[in-house]
Amino acid sequence: MSSPSDNDAFISHSLGALLHLARRARLAASPAELGFIAVNETLALAPYRQAALWLADRGVVALSGVVSPDANAPFAQWLERVARQLLKEGDTPCVVSPNTLAPAEAAEWDEWLPAHALWVPLSRSTPGGLLLARDTPWQPGEIGLVTEWADIWSHEWQIQAKPDARSRWRMLADAWPDAADRKAWRRHWLTFHGWRFRLKRMRRWQAADLRTNVAALWHRRTLRYSILAAAVALFPVRFSVLAPGELVPAQPAVVRAPLDGTVDKFFVTPNSQVKAGDKLFQLDLTTLSSRLAVAKQGLVTAEAEYRQSAQQAVFDPKSKAQLAILQGRIAERQAEADLLSAQFAKAQATAPRDGIVLMDDPSEWIGKPVSTGERIITIAGADDAEVEAWLSPGDVIDLPPGAEVTLYLNASPLKPVEASVRYLAHEAVSRPDGSFAYRLRATLADGQEKPRVGLKGTVKVRGEHVPLAYWVLRRPLASLRQATGL
Repeated sequence: MSSPSDNDAFISHSLGALLHLARRARLAASPAELGFIAVNETLALAPYRQAALWLADRGVVALSGVVSPDANAPFAQWLERVARQLLKEGDTPCVVSPNTLAPAEAAEWDEWLPAHALWVPLSRSTPGGLLLARDTPWQPGEIGLVTEWADIWSHEWQIQAKPDARSRWRMLADAWPDAADRKAWRRHWLTFHGWRFRLKRMRRWQAADLRTNVAALWHRRTLRYSILAAAVALFPVRFSVLAPGELVPAQPAVVRAPLDGTVDKFFVTPNSQVKAGDKLFQLDLTTLSSRLAVAKQGLVTAEAEYRQSAQQAVFDPKSKAQLAILQGRIAERQAEADLLSAQFAKAQATAPRDGIVLMDDPSEWIGKPVSTGERIITIAGADDAEVEAWLSPGDVIDLPPGAEVTLYLNASPLKPVEASVRYLAHEAVSRPDGSFAYRLRATLADGQEKPRVGLKGTVKVRGEHVPLAYWVLRRPLASLRQATGL
């Protein structure tokens, strides 16, 4: 029989060893070191011959006397099956023997472990357990010390070990029901007897039972997070896309080159105000003046020849026959002179309406040859502006009539311009940068200050409401389909 002094010494030694192990666990530099401490240094609390650490999301993590356990080894696979059986026994430590295991695992007990084993479950936040085996029975005091040490170790493991891809995959595989569970599920949910059983059970439910069941379900962390994730994924958001845009004239008046020639001079400057009839630019008149002078001189000559032939026709019948030809020549020269006079008048272009002159640098036009109908100047009204945007083929979404459009100007990002869609082109056109895009035009909303034409920015086009998951995954799914063809 041990004396009181021996018991005090044992208690002092046990508490000192427990505190030392707790400090070692706190100072562990990695999860691997924590596993090494669990299977090798627990010997300070109770003697054993073999130790194994098993976690539900990682399998066999550590073995005593082994640097790195092989998950494919026969011993590790046998431990995996044994640990899964013991995990279902509950959260209390238990002494394990071949009689407590399934026949298949019990038959191999003597090959792998000594006669007496102790299974110490870890905390609920760290599903798993520590298995210690030796040749002598386990005492209650030793079981209490190892259990306390397992709680301390579980806390430190939860702090240091972060889930990796392998652990997440194992947890997903564990959550998948086996064949027996799937058969029971089908019988419970897909048969008449299963539905009749549930209806009877629902009739017996009371409000307190319903609250208790809901609270129990809500306390399941996986279910709680799944409901939260589903709620976030299905949260409705406004579907929107971004595109480059600018302010352009809504109904501009385009002034084109009236005839072939060379630009001589401009009478206006960019962004200047003009009124209808004001002179805008003039083509070079040198060649046109020479041709007009030649045409007028030809007309005078033709008229003189006609008068001479008319005088000779009194005495000469042959001269009388030439009068019709000379009259036709006079008409030809007159038409040519009238055409050149009209072109001379049109060489000066005038403004067709009141507005603002929109054009590039005039110096780039002077001396430049132009063709008839070539665009030179645009006249836009002071308040006649709308939004123009270019949507890439991947951003063409379903837009309701009058969809909202917001233009964030580069020059004034804090003063967005609101508008509504007027039309979206049905066909993509080539852009100057070589890409293809769909033209979108939007009418400015009333009651806001209208900025000047030509300002650029970013356009945000808003469509219908869609789930947040679709809004986030739309582009990745489209890219995946283009890459894989699925």
